[in-house]
Amino acid sequence: MNQNAEYSAVNDAVRGQFFRRVWQMTTPYWRSEEKGKAWTLLIAVIALSLFSVAISVWVNSWYRDFYNALQEKDTAAFWRLILYFCGIAAVAILGAVYRLYLTQMLTIRWRAWLTEQHFARWLNNKNYYRLEQGGYTDNPDQRISEDLNSFTSNTLELGLGLLRTVVSLVSFSIILWGVSGSIEVFGYTIPGYMFWAALVYAAVGSWLTHLIGRRLIGLNNNQQRFEADLRFSMVRVRENAESIALYGGEPNENRRLSGRFGLVWHNFWDIMRVSKRLTFFTSGYGQIAIIFPFIVAAPRYFAGKIQLGELMQINSAFGNVQENFSWFITAYANLAAWRATCDRLLSFRQAMSDNEDRVPAIDVQNQGDALAVHNLGLDLADGRHLLDNADMNVEPGERVMLSGRSGSGKSTLLRAMGHLWPAGHGTIRLPAARYLFLPQKPYLPIGSLREVLSYPQAGDVYPNERYAQVLETCRLPHLIPRLDESNHWQRMLSPGEQQRLAFARALLYAPLWLYMDEATSAMDEEDEATLYQALIDQLPGLSIVSVGHRSSLKRFHPRHVRIENGQLVERTVTA
Repeated sequence: MNQNAEYSAVNDAVRGQFFRRVWQMTTPYWRSEEKGKAWTLLIAVIALSLFSVAISVWVNSWYRDFYNALQEKDTAAFWRLILYFCGIAAVAILGAVYRLYLTQMLTIRWRAWLTEQHFARWLNNKNYYRLEQGGYTDNPDQRISEDLNSFTSNTLELGLGLLRTVVSLVSFSIILWGVSGSIEVFGYTIPGYMFWAALVYAAVGSWLTHLIGRRLIGLNNNQQRFEADLRFSMVRVRENAESIALYGGEPNENRRLSGRFGLVWHNFWDIMRVSKRLTFFTSGYGQIAIIFPFIVAAPRYFAGKIQLGELMQINSAFGNVQENFSWFITAYANLAAWRATCDRLLSFRQAMSDNEDRVPAIDVQNQGDALAVHNLGLDLADGRHLLDNADMNVEPGERVMLSGRSGSGKSTLLRAMGHLWPAGHGTIRLPAARYLFLPQKPYLPIGSLREVLSYPQAGDVYPNERYAQVLETCRLPHLIPRLDESNHWQRMLSPGEQQRLAFARALLYAPLWLYMDEATSAMDEEDEATLYQALIDQLPGLSIVSVGHRSSLKRFHPRHVRIENGQLVERTVTA
């Protein structure tokens, strides 16, 4: 199965069990260590939401009395009801403010918990690396930051809105049934006819809304992905600004960015067209709903069976019942966006689960004192073999240089040792002792230079004197005064300085085993010799496995292993 097909299969599986998977994503927070505060906040928000329904019922009764006072020109009752309304309004405002405040508090707490869970899962089992290599998910950064934010806020908004709608529907349905009376149609008496009119009106509207707007789910999903792809492409330009400038690649990058924005543009126009049709319908539906109850209730009013106050109460109750029955219509755009967000999060979680459940093709374990490679095969995605049934043993204290033609599998072998290569067979037994990998392009996190040097440890592990000492050894004395300076060091330092800084990191960390992949490719031979000698002198007993091409490296590695025709071949080292 190729990557695109597998990604499609993941999405199909997610969509087939949508609500069950959303439930599995939603419920853990409410059973977590946060459950006490979470349930307290949720109950408070629900109570305030139900209180807002009670306020609406209260106002509905006020309508009847107020309009009857107007009809009867009762001045005293008029002013008494005005003051009464001011009290209702004050209580309603207080409830609305705290309902919003507590909802936002619950939203950010839920988002924080989910974000930490997804951080841990994304970084666990090297998901962040394998999912990028496999191409099964696009823009995981957006899914964790933006999609989780949208998921928590929209889930609470829609869930609480639905709850409030159901309670309001029951309350006002009872009122509407009681005040609307009955009507005779073609010889049949229909009790509570205004209630049935609201139900039919909303049902037809909901059905038509879904027919008109259902494309919004897929379009919103695509829009989120295209926007994230555009942002990622612009970040790539920033990260590689110098190379692009030296190549004179601005026209090419302009075409690429314009192409990305073109997808955003065309998809947004599709959203606009569907939204225009949907808004035409929902706006018309809402406008007709203003006069519809008057039209239906007018015969009873003009027949003298109800007063103006009852007519206005019927109108208010009908409006609430119709609005509640029409919740699906008014919330449709939000539901479509929520569904798209859930689809993206579920496919992301499914891809991580698949990676976690996948049995490694190469058995890599940390055990024993020596490095042992047995019957190792390394395969590429296109089926080509890099290594076939290769064997190699490295004892503690040995220094081994790996070489071979470009593309022969040297770096891939180191990736396999680092639990990163998925395709192949055989076993690798890494020593259980303290180890460190130095890639060709070191990772320098954004932060203080002290934190960069001590990575992957915390920035306060070593005393200032030790940091200064390793920088001096690695020919970076000009950086000593900048230990506490926070910066984007990957942009500030040249490739050679970055590699020298990685050697300083190794001297600080003091591993017993060091695996290096072209770790001196950006240095001159003098710096290379100085740093290798520093490792040998300052870390006695250090075992080194180096991937490299330069003949100058041979004198630091008593053993030389070359990859030839898919095999690991021992070579005699000559000075």
